[in-house]
Amino acid sequence: MKIDPTNPADLSAQIAKAIRDAIISGALPVDKRLPSEAELAEQFAVSRPTVREALKRLAAQSLIRTQRGATGGAFVNRLKFEDAYGQQITTSTLLLSMNDVSFATACEARYALERACAPLSTQRRSADHLATMRAEIHRQGQPGLTDEAFCASDVAFHRALVDAAGNPVLSYQLAGAVEGMQPLMNMITFTARSRETIIALHTALADAVEARDSTKADENLVSLAQYSQQLAQEVIAKRNAARAAK
Repeated sequence: MKIDPTNPADLSAQIAKAIRDAIISGALPVDKRLPSEAELAEQFAVSRPTVREALKRLAAQSLIRTQRGATGGAFVNRLKFEDAYGQQITTSTLLLSMNDVSFATACEARYALERACAPLSTQRRSADHLATMRAEIHRQGQPGLTDEAFCASDVAFHRALVDAAGNPVLSYQLAGAVEGMQPLMNMITFTARSRETIIALHTALADAVEARDSTKADENLVSLAQYSQQLAQEVIAKRNAARAAK
């Protein structure tokens, strides 16, 4: 593992990358104990605080774990798909908020990915997945439910649909599409949406998943996408009209 001291990049970031690359390549296998801070500082010719910062970066990515005691230290962690959801969601949210991505583009991507899951979800869904979907539909119909709570329930419903596919790679990839995109989509359309319409579409989708009818499930996802696009167009048109009137 080496770094380039002439590189203007943060030395701690370079060290973190060097260790991460060693983990990815298998040079540092799961459960392998990393050299001590002093040994790493000597190896990379940097101070111990710089090494400590690099280890913090790796721990934040769940790539290493620390243990106390005589046999403690920093060890290579077995990263699970679920552990990486948060980073995927944060990255997707930041990309959408910082770049000029239209609602239509985000909506198209999100539902195209979700529709790819639907055939697997209808065949592999469990009783727990169906129970979650039904519970969220019930929650969405509760009087006095706030917009934020409705949005959270919407996310949970679609998360259950995606997870029903039983494919951890798809679940990871769609974490950004569901948890990252959907809250932004909801906050754009919440002023115009009809909860009754969404609940009806969710109910029909859950019915299709329970019946293992992938065609019906796909049709309902298309209807949800079209409804979302329609709402966004209405909201944007009203905003533009209000700005023009000023």
